[in-house]
Amino acid sequence: MDKVFDTIIIGAGIVGLATAMKLAAKHPHRRLALLEKEAGPARHQTGHNSGVIHSGLYYRAHSLKAKLCVEGARQLYEFCRTHGVATEQCGKLVVATRAQELPQLRELYRRGQANGLEGLAVLTPHQAKRLEPHVNCVLCLHAPTTGIVDFRQVAAAYAKVYQEKGGESFFDHKVTAIRPAGAHLEIETPRRLFRSRQLINCAGLYSDQIARLARIEPPCRIVPFRGEYYTLRPERRFLVKNLIYPTPDPRFPFLGVHLTRMIDGQVEAGPNAVLAMAREGYRKSSFCWRELKETLTYRGFWRMAKRYWLTGGREMLRSHSRRLFAHSLRRLVSPIKDEDLQPGGAGVRAQALGRDGKLLDDFLIVQTNGMLHVLNAPSPAATASLAIADYLIERLQALPDQPGPMESGCEF
Repeated sequence: MDKVFDTIIIGAGIVGLATAMKLAAKHPHRRLALLEKEAGPARHQTGHNSGVIHSGLYYRAHSLKAKLCVEGARQLYEFCRTHGVATEQCGKLVVATRAQELPQLRELYRRGQANGLEGLAVLTPHQAKRLEPHVNCVLCLHAPTTGIVDFRQVAAAYAKVYQEKGGESFFDHKVTAIRPAGAHLEIETPRRLFRSRQLINCAGLYSDQIARLARIEPPCRIVPFRGEYYTLRPERRFLVKNLIYPTPDPRFPFLGVHLTRMIDGQVEAGPNAVLAMAREGYRKSSFCWRELKETLTYRGFWRMAKRYWLTGGREMLRSHSRRLFAHSLRRLVSPIKDEDLQPGGAGVRAQALGRDGKLLDDFLIVQTNGMLHVLNAPSPAATASLAIADYLIERLQALPDQPGPMESGCEF
């Protein structure tokens, strides 16, 4: 422990990498360390991302998601152009397939306008078919600023710039303890003890656990939801030109099963949203009793389950049935057949759940004692990563130079 850092960032996912990169660029003399429990960056949510650059259509006006997604998308396109990362601003359709969905589609249009989306338009079925010849809809929204990218390449570019700016990265360093040490914080891993004046927790699926290591009782708990994908067989990819989304259920922060053309030409179908039995449970067979127990003993989980048990049951059935998955997709594109789908990958969403059983639908950042804890940063966090980094750096500058005594509690 021969060095005291000014700022330590825990987590080398896309938000942690963006924050580290921007800090290194803005404050070249600041001593920075990025700690990551895996052997390399972007191994979890970032590395399992479907690659959509969101436009900012879905989010309540003036929410953090709305402000940071729109600005983040603008910065992301610019960064990718500068650093040679391939993107395509292909646009997407959000479709209403039943008259009952039209009020929510109108609400999305209102939100999109309030959030300053350029080119947002309501399309008739005839107009929609000019863009997506096989789409089903009674009405739809066209969001032309939506795009696609490989976020693993984005993360690699962030990491490269961070390293070039002199930032230090420590992989295979799982944080096991956080404690005060006079004017500093001590962050312990099995391989080394670190000291720092400030700490930013970007640990994603384990962000609430890192907060508890710092003696903070977060106002929520991470409940992992696995999103499973199929891909369209190559000879059937012509059915989807770009991106086709359903009108989302306003009760949930999930967007529903949709169709996404990826930057490599594949077409992904999904994801669903099923409770994962482990925080890194990418397979149906993945199981961690300790982590499942954390979910099952959380009062907020049972309040949510009581409210949405029927929806959760349907998601579980669809998880085990290609036929049901294809049936959901045929609402959007009727020519899709069961046999058009082949198994794809899966991701796990770090979804924050409040004690009241409500799924948090906005980013949540808690500030206390020289630390910032990013406790809810699911989609569109990848799109918004550069704007989230700006927001965190602005908050970081307001923190005291030295951490005070570590106490239970938090400041929003």
